[in-house]
Amino acid sequence: MKPIRRTLAFMLWICAPLVAVGAEPASVPAPRPPPATRAQVVDGIRRGVDYLLRSQNKDGSWGGPTRTKDLNIYAPLPGAHLAFRTGTSALALCGMMDSADTRPEAAGSVTRATNWLETEACKLRRADQTTTYNVWGHAYALHASCRIYQHADAAGKERITAFARQQLDLLRRYEDINGGWSYLDFDFYTQRPSGLPTSFTTATALLAMHQAKEVMGLAPDEKTVTSSLAFLRRQRTPDSCYVYADPHRLRPAKPINRAEGSVGRSQACNAALRAFGDPAITDAVLDTWTKRFFELEKWLDVARKRPIPHESFCKVAGYFYYYGVYYFTESARFLPMEKQMEFAPRLAAILLSHQEKDGSWWDYPLYDYHQAYGTGFALMTLAWCRDVMNDDSSAR
Repeated sequence: MKPIRRTLAFMLWICAPLVAVGAEPASVPAPRPPPATRAQVVDGIRRGVDYLLRSQNKDGSWGGPTRTKDLNIYAPLPGAHLAFRTGTSALALCGMMDSADTRPEAAGSVTRATNWLETEACKLRRADQTTTYNVWGHAYALHASCRIYQHADAAGKERITAFARQQLDLLRRYEDINGGWSYLDFDFYTQRPSGLPTSFTTATALLAMHQAKEVMGLAPDEKTVTSSLAFLRRQRTPDSCYVYADPHRLRPAKPINRAEGSVGRSQACNAALRAFGDPAITDAVLDTWTKRFFELEKWLDVARKRPIPHESFCKVAGYFYYYGVYYFTESARFLPMEKQMEFAPRLAAILLSHQEKDGSWWDYPLYDYHQAYGTGFALMTLAWCRDVMNDDSSAR
Protein backbone atom coordinates (compact mmCIF):
# COMPACT_ATOMS: atom_id res chain seq x y z
CA MET A 1 0.00 0.00 0.00
CA LYS A 2 2.88 2.41 0.68
CA PRO A 3 3.93 2.63 -3.00
CA ILE A 4 0.31 3.38 -3.95
CA ARG A 5 0.03 6.09 -1.29
CA ARG A 6 3.29 7.62 -2.43
CA THR A 7 2.10 7.61 -6.05
CA LEU A 8 -1.22 9.25 -5.11
CA ALA A 9 0.57 11.87 -3.02
CA PHE A 10 2.93 12.66 -5.89
CA MET A 11 0.02 13.03 -8.32
CA LEU A 12 -1.82 15.36 -5.92
CA TRP A 13 1.32 17.46 -5.50
CA ILE A 14 1.71 17.79 -9.29
CA CYS A 15 -1.95 18.61 -9.88
CA ALA A 16 -2.58 20.84 -6.84
CA PRO A 17 -2.07 24.16 -8.64
CA LEU A 18 -4.67 23.15 -11.22
CA VAL A 19 -7.45 22.23 -8.81
CA ALA A 20 -7.48 25.15 -6.40
CA VAL A 21 -11.07 25.85 -5.49
CA GLY A 22 -12.55 28.71 -7.46
CA ALA A 23 -9.24 29.54 -9.16
CA GLU A 24 -8.00 29.72 -12.71
CA PRO A 25 -5.21 27.28 -13.62
CA ALA A 26 -1.96 28.54 -12.07
CA SER A 27 -0.31 28.81 -15.47
CA VAL A 28 -2.67 31.55 -16.65
CA PRO A 29 -0.85 34.89 -16.32
CA ALA A 30 -2.51 38.04 -14.99
CA PRO A 31 -3.95 40.27 -17.72
CA ARG A 32 -1.70 42.97 -19.11
CA PRO A 33 -2.52 46.55 -18.11
CA PRO A 34 -3.64 48.80 -20.99
CA PRO A 35 -0.97 51.06 -22.51
CA ALA A 36 -0.14 54.03 -20.32
CA THR A 37 -0.78 57.64 -21.27
CA ARG A 38 1.88 60.31 -21.03
CA ALA A 39 -0.06 61.98 -18.21
CA GLN A 40 0.00 58.76 -16.19
CA VAL A 41 3.75 58.48 -16.76
CA VAL A 42 4.35 62.05 -15.58
CA ASP A 43 2.25 61.41 -12.46
CA GLY A 44 4.13 58.19 -11.70
CA ILE A 45 7.46 59.99 -12.06
CA ARG A 46 6.42 62.70 -9.62
CA ARG A 47 5.32 60.12 -7.04
CA GLY A 48 8.67 58.34 -7.43
CA VAL A 49 10.58 61.59 -6.95
CA ASP A 50 8.50 62.32 -3.84
CA TYR A 51 9.57 58.98 -2.40
CA LEU A 52 13.27 59.69 -3.03
CA LEU A 53 12.94 63.14 -1.45
CA ARG A 54 11.46 61.60 1.70
CA SER A 55 13.95 58.74 1.94
CA GLN A 56 17.23 60.53 1.17
CA ASN A 57 19.78 60.38 3.98
CA LYS A 58 20.93 63.64 5.57
CA ASP A 59 24.37 63.29 3.97
CA GLY A 60 22.81 63.12 0.48
CA SER A 61 23.07 59.36 -0.06
CA TRP A 62 20.34 56.75 -0.10
CA GLY A 63 20.09 53.42 1.70
CA GLY A 64 21.99 51.77 4.53
CA PRO A 65 22.85 48.45 6.21
CA THR A 66 19.59 48.20 8.14
CA ARG A 67 16.32 46.24 7.73
CA THR A 68 18.10 42.90 7.86
CA LYS A 69 16.26 39.59 7.54
CA ASP A 70 16.98 35.90 8.17
CA LEU A 71 18.86 35.58 4.88
CA ASN A 72 21.07 38.58 4.10
CA ILE A 73 23.29 39.02 1.08
CA TYR A 74 26.94 38.33 1.95
CA ALA A 75 28.48 41.72 2.71
CA PRO A 76 31.95 41.96 4.30
CA LEU A 77 32.14 45.04 6.50
CA PRO A 78 32.43 47.89 5.95
CA GLY A 79 33.41 48.02 2.27
CA ALA A 80 30.50 46.02 0.86
CA HIS A 81 28.00 48.52 2.19
CA LEU A 82 29.88 51.45 0.72
CA ALA A 83 29.60 49.62 -2.60
CA PHE A 84 25.85 49.06 -2.10
CA ARG A 85 25.33 52.66 -1.00
CA THR A 86 27.36 54.06 -3.88
CA GLY A 87 25.49 52.05 -6.51
CA THR A 88 22.14 52.80 -4.91
CA SER A 89 22.81 56.51 -4.49
CA ALA A 90 24.10 56.83 -8.04
CA LEU A 91 20.99 55.14 -9.43
CA ALA A 92 18.67 57.27 -7.31
CA LEU A 93 20.56 60.38 -8.43
CA CYS A 94 20.21 59.33 -12.08
CA GLY A 95 16.49 58.86 -11.56
CA MET A 96 16.15 62.26 -9.92
CA MET A 97 18.00 63.99 -12.75
CA ASP A 98 16.17 62.12 -15.52
CA SER A 99 12.84 63.04 -13.92
CA ALA A 100 13.49 66.70 -14.87
CA ASP A 101 11.62 67.75 -11.72
CA THR A 102 11.91 71.54 -11.44
CA ARG A 103 10.88 71.90 -7.80
CA PRO A 104 13.47 73.56 -5.52
CA GLU A 105 13.49 70.57 -3.16
CA ALA A 106 14.38 68.28 -6.07
CA ALA A 107 17.26 70.55 -7.08
CA GLY A 108 18.51 70.57 -3.48
CA SER A 109 18.35 66.79 -3.36
CA VAL A 110 20.41 66.49 -6.54
CA THR A 111 23.03 68.89 -5.14
CA ARG A 112 23.38 66.94 -1.88
CA ALA A 113 23.60 63.62 -3.73
CA THR A 114 26.23 65.00 -6.10
CA ASN A 115 28.32 66.26 -3.19
CA TRP A 116 28.12 62.90 -1.46
CA LEU A 117 29.09 61.04 -4.62
CA GLU A 118 32.14 63.24 -5.25
CA THR A 119 33.39 63.12 -1.65
CA GLU A 120 32.53 59.59 -0.50
CA ALA A 121 32.26 57.35 -3.56
CA CYS A 122 35.85 58.19 -4.50
CA LYS A 123 36.88 56.09 -1.46
CA LEU A 124 35.26 52.94 -2.83
CA ARG A 125 37.43 49.84 -3.29
CA ARG A 126 36.68 46.13 -2.95
CA ALA A 127 35.78 45.12 0.58
CA ASP A 128 38.15 42.17 0.77
CA GLN A 129 39.52 39.36 -1.42
CA THR A 130 36.13 37.63 -1.66
CA THR A 131 34.01 40.39 -3.18
CA THR A 132 34.16 43.00 -5.91
CA TYR A 133 30.78 44.61 -5.30
CA ASN A 134 32.61 47.88 -5.83
CA VAL A 135 32.40 47.27 -9.59
CA TRP A 136 28.68 48.06 -9.44
CA GLY A 137 29.44 51.27 -7.58
CA HIS A 138 32.07 52.37 -10.10
CA ALA A 139 29.78 51.63 -13.06
CA TYR A 140 26.76 53.50 -11.73
CA ALA A 141 28.92 56.34 -10.44
CA LEU A 142 30.01 56.76 -14.07
CA HIS A 143 26.38 56.85 -15.22
CA ALA A 144 25.62 59.53 -12.64
CA SER A 145 28.77 61.46 -13.56
CA CYS A 146 27.60 61.77 -17.15
CA ARG A 147 24.32 63.32 -16.05
CA ILE A 148 26.06 65.66 -13.61
CA TYR A 149 28.47 66.76 -16.33
CA GLN A 150 25.65 67.69 -18.70
CA HIS A 151 24.18 70.12 -16.13
CA ALA A 152 27.39 71.49 -14.58
CA ASP A 153 29.21 74.77 -15.08
CA ALA A 154 32.86 74.84 -16.19
CA ALA A 155 34.26 74.23 -12.69
CA GLY A 156 31.74 71.49 -12.05
CA LYS A 157 32.58 69.81 -15.36
CA GLU A 158 36.27 69.77 -14.45
CA ARG A 159 35.57 68.33 -11.02
CA ILE A 160 33.21 65.57 -12.15
CA THR A 161 35.49 64.66 -15.06
CA ALA A 162 38.33 64.03 -12.61
CA PHE A 163 36.02 61.86 -10.52
CA ALA A 164 34.85 59.92 -13.58
CA ARG A 165 38.41 59.39 -14.74
CA GLN A 166 39.16 57.78 -11.37
CA GLN A 167 36.14 55.48 -11.69
CA LEU A 168 37.29 54.41 -15.15
CA ASP A 169 40.72 53.57 -13.79
CA LEU A 170 39.22 51.55 -10.95
CA LEU A 171 37.15 49.55 -13.42
CA ARG A 172 40.35 48.83 -15.33
CA ARG A 173 42.06 47.76 -12.12
CA TYR A 174 39.27 45.38 -11.06
CA GLU A 175 38.70 43.70 -14.42
CA ASP A 176 38.90 39.91 -14.15
CA ILE A 177 41.97 38.13 -15.51
CA ASN A 178 39.70 36.42 -18.07
CA GLY A 179 38.13 39.68 -19.18
CA GLY A 180 34.87 41.13 -17.93
CA TRP A 181 33.86 41.84 -14.35
CA SER A 182 32.56 39.80 -11.44
CA TYR A 183 31.34 40.57 -7.93
CA LEU A 184 32.43 37.43 -6.03
CA ASP A 185 35.86 35.78 -5.85
CA PHE A 186 36.05 32.78 -3.53
CA ASP A 187 38.84 30.76 -5.11
CA PHE A 188 42.32 32.22 -5.44
CA TYR A 189 42.25 35.65 -3.75
CA THR A 190 44.52 37.22 -6.34
CA GLN A 191 45.32 40.92 -6.50
CA ARG A 192 43.57 41.16 -9.83
CA PRO A 193 40.20 39.41 -9.50
CA SER A 194 40.04 35.81 -10.72
CA GLY A 195 36.53 34.99 -9.68
CA LEU A 196 33.34 34.42 -11.63
CA PRO A 197 32.93 37.13 -14.29
CA THR A 198 29.30 37.49 -15.33
CA SER A 199 27.78 38.65 -18.58
CA PHE A 200 25.51 41.27 -17.03
CA THR A 201 28.14 42.85 -14.74
CA THR A 202 30.40 43.12 -17.77
CA ALA A 203 27.65 44.69 -19.89
CA THR A 204 26.87 47.18 -17.12
CA ALA A 205 30.48 48.31 -16.87
CA LEU A 206 30.96 48.51 -20.64
CA LEU A 207 27.85 50.64 -21.13
CA ALA A 208 28.99 53.00 -18.38
CA MET A 209 32.41 53.32 -20.02
CA HIS A 210 30.84 53.95 -23.40
CA GLN A 211 28.59 56.66 -21.98
CA ALA A 212 31.57 58.36 -20.32
CA LYS A 213 33.33 58.47 -23.67
CA GLU A 214 30.27 59.83 -25.51
CA VAL A 215 29.39 62.49 -22.93
CA MET A 216 32.71 63.51 -21.38
CA GLY A 217 35.19 62.39 -24.01
CA LEU A 218 36.92 60.02 -21.59
CA ALA A 219 38.36 57.17 -23.61
CA PRO A 220 38.45 53.91 -21.62
CA ASP A 221 41.53 51.73 -21.56
CA GLU A 222 41.62 50.05 -24.97
CA LYS A 223 43.01 46.76 -23.69
CA THR A 224 40.28 46.56 -21.05
CA VAL A 225 37.55 47.19 -23.59
CA THR A 226 38.94 44.64 -26.05
CA SER A 227 39.26 41.84 -23.50
CA SER A 228 35.86 42.55 -21.95
CA LEU A 229 34.08 42.63 -25.30
CA ALA A 230 35.74 39.33 -26.18
CA PHE A 231 34.53 37.90 -22.87
CA LEU A 232 30.98 39.11 -23.52
CA ARG A 233 30.92 37.60 -27.00
CA ARG A 234 31.90 34.24 -25.50
CA GLN A 235 28.78 34.35 -23.32
CA ARG A 236 26.47 34.88 -26.30
CA THR A 237 24.43 31.98 -27.70
CA PRO A 238 23.23 31.79 -31.34
CA ASP A 239 19.85 33.39 -30.50
CA SER A 240 21.54 36.28 -28.63
CA CYS A 241 20.78 34.95 -25.18
CA TYR A 242 23.68 35.38 -22.78
CA VAL A 243 24.70 32.73 -20.29
CA TYR A 244 24.92 33.82 -16.67
CA ALA A 245 28.67 33.53 -16.11
CA ASP A 246 31.81 32.17 -17.72
CA PRO A 247 31.48 28.51 -16.57
CA HIS A 248 27.95 28.41 -18.00
CA ARG A 249 29.30 28.57 -21.55
CA LEU A 250 29.56 24.79 -21.46
CA ARG A 251 25.92 24.47 -20.32
CA PRO A 252 23.94 26.84 -22.54
CA ALA A 253 20.78 24.71 -22.38
CA LYS A 254 20.38 24.99 -18.62
CA PRO A 255 17.19 26.88 -17.73
CA ILE A 256 19.10 29.87 -16.33
CA ASN A 257 20.80 30.32 -19.72
CA ARG A 258 17.73 30.03 -21.94
CA ALA A 259 15.64 32.98 -23.03
CA GLU A 260 13.32 32.71 -20.01
CA GLY A 261 16.25 32.70 -17.60
CA SER A 262 18.27 35.38 -19.36
CA VAL A 263 15.54 37.91 -20.20
CA GLY A 264 16.70 40.19 -17.38
CA ARG A 265 20.28 40.42 -18.64
CA SER A 266 20.27 39.83 -22.40
CA GLN A 267 19.03 43.36 -23.14
CA ALA A 268 22.04 44.86 -21.36
CA CYS A 269 24.45 42.53 -23.12
CA ASN A 270 23.03 43.22 -26.57
CA ALA A 271 23.11 46.95 -25.87
CA ALA A 272 26.76 46.82 -24.76
CA LEU A 273 27.92 44.99 -27.86
CA ARG A 274 25.87 47.27 -30.12
CA ALA A 275 27.27 50.38 -28.42
CA PHE A 276 30.79 49.23 -29.28
CA GLY A 277 29.85 48.50 -32.88
CA ASP A 278 29.51 44.72 -32.93
CA PRO A 279 28.01 43.92 -36.37
CA ALA A 280 26.26 40.81 -35.04
CA ILE A 281 23.84 42.94 -32.98
CA THR A 282 21.63 44.22 -35.77
CA ASP A 283 18.34 46.10 -35.55
CA ALA A 284 16.62 42.77 -36.18
CA VAL A 285 18.29 41.26 -33.12
CA LEU A 286 17.32 44.21 -30.93
CA ASP A 287 13.76 44.26 -32.25
CA THR A 288 13.40 40.54 -31.62
CA TRP A 289 14.60 40.93 -28.06
CA THR A 290 12.40 43.91 -27.27
CA LYS A 291 9.38 41.90 -28.38
CA ARG A 292 10.70 38.86 -26.54
CA PHE A 293 10.91 40.95 -23.38
CA PHE A 294 7.17 41.55 -23.39
CA GLU A 295 6.55 37.85 -24.05
CA LEU A 296 8.84 36.72 -21.22
CA GLU A 297 8.50 39.54 -18.67
CA LYS A 298 6.34 37.30 -16.47
CA TRP A 299 9.38 35.10 -15.81
CA LEU A 300 10.96 38.13 -14.21
CA ASP A 301 7.78 39.23 -12.49
CA VAL A 302 7.22 35.90 -10.75
CA ALA A 303 10.66 36.29 -9.13
CA ARG A 304 10.04 39.88 -8.06
CA LYS A 305 10.13 40.33 -4.25
CA ARG A 306 11.20 36.76 -3.56
CA PRO A 307 13.71 36.91 -0.68
CA ILE A 308 16.10 34.16 -1.81
CA PRO A 309 18.34 34.78 -4.84
CA HIS A 310 17.62 32.52 -7.80
CA GLU A 311 14.77 30.67 -6.06
CA SER A 312 12.32 31.29 -8.89
CA PHE A 313 11.76 29.39 -12.13
CA CYS A 314 14.77 29.20 -14.45
CA LYS A 315 16.85 30.42 -11.49
CA VAL A 316 15.74 34.01 -11.99
CA ALA A 317 16.56 36.30 -9.06
CA GLY A 318 14.25 39.09 -7.95
CA TYR A 319 16.91 41.78 -8.30
CA PHE A 320 16.94 41.34 -12.07
CA TYR A 321 13.49 42.86 -12.48
CA TYR A 322 14.09 46.62 -12.57
CA TYR A 323 17.60 46.09 -13.88
CA GLY A 324 16.10 44.22 -16.85
CA VAL A 325 13.36 46.80 -17.36
CA TYR A 326 15.85 49.68 -17.43
CA TYR A 327 18.26 47.95 -19.81
CA PHE A 328 15.33 47.30 -22.13
CA THR A 329 15.45 51.05 -22.75
CA GLU A 330 19.22 51.03 -23.31
CA SER A 331 18.70 48.42 -26.01
CA ALA A 332 15.61 50.07 -27.52
CA ARG A 333 17.44 53.41 -27.94
CA PHE A 334 19.26 51.93 -30.93
CA LEU A 335 15.99 51.25 -32.76
CA PRO A 336 14.09 53.73 -34.98
CA MET A 337 11.89 56.18 -33.09
CA GLU A 338 8.67 54.64 -34.38
CA LYS A 339 9.67 51.37 -32.75
CA GLN A 340 10.48 53.12 -29.49
CA MET A 341 7.11 54.85 -29.54
CA GLU A 342 5.42 51.49 -30.03
CA PHE A 343 7.10 49.97 -26.97
CA ALA A 344 7.10 52.90 -24.52
CA PRO A 345 3.39 52.95 -23.52
CA ARG A 346 3.41 49.20 -22.93
CA LEU A 347 6.55 49.31 -20.84
CA ALA A 348 5.29 52.28 -18.84
CA ALA A 349 2.02 50.48 -18.09
CA ILE A 350 3.88 47.50 -16.63
CA LEU A 351 6.05 49.75 -14.47
CA LEU A 352 3.16 51.86 -13.20
CA SER A 353 1.23 48.73 -12.25
CA HIS A 354 4.07 47.83 -9.87
CA GLN A 355 4.48 51.23 -8.19
CA GLU A 356 4.02 50.95 -4.43
CA LYS A 357 1.61 53.07 -2.40
CA ASP A 358 4.50 55.16 -1.10
CA GLY A 359 5.65 55.91 -4.68
CA SER A 360 8.64 53.57 -4.69
CA TRP A 361 9.50 50.46 -6.68
CA TRP A 362 11.45 47.48 -5.38
CA ASP A 363 12.16 43.92 -6.46
CA TYR A 364 14.42 42.27 -3.87
CA PRO A 365 14.80 43.00 -0.13
CA LEU A 366 18.45 44.15 0.08
CA TYR A 367 19.03 45.66 3.53
CA ASP A 368 17.69 49.22 3.12
CA TYR A 369 18.88 49.78 -0.45
CA HIS A 370 16.18 48.11 -2.53
CA GLN A 371 13.52 50.81 -2.64
CA ALA A 372 15.98 53.55 -3.59
CA TYR A 373 17.76 51.59 -6.33
CA GLY A 374 14.48 50.18 -7.65
CA THR A 375 12.98 53.66 -7.77
CA GLY A 376 16.08 54.99 -9.52
CA PHE A 377 15.85 52.31 -12.21
CA ALA A 378 12.11 52.91 -12.60
CA LEU A 379 12.42 56.69 -12.90
CA MET A 380 15.11 56.39 -15.57
CA THR A 381 12.86 53.98 -17.45
CA LEU A 382 9.75 56.13 -17.15
CA ALA A 383 11.73 59.21 -18.21
CA TRP A 384 12.64 57.37 -21.42
CA CYS A 385 8.97 56.43 -21.91
CA ARG A 386 7.87 60.03 -21.33
CA ASP A 387 10.40 61.41 -23.78
CA VAL A 388 9.42 59.14 -26.67
CA MET A 389 5.66 59.16 -26.14
CA ASN A 390 3.32 61.53 -27.94
CA ASP A 391 0.23 62.82 -26.23
CA ASP A 392 -1.87 60.35 -28.22
CA SER A 393 0.60 57.42 -28.01
CA SER A 394 -1.77 55.43 -25.79
CA ALA A 395 -3.88 54.87 -28.90
CA ARG A 396 -1.11 52.97 -30.60
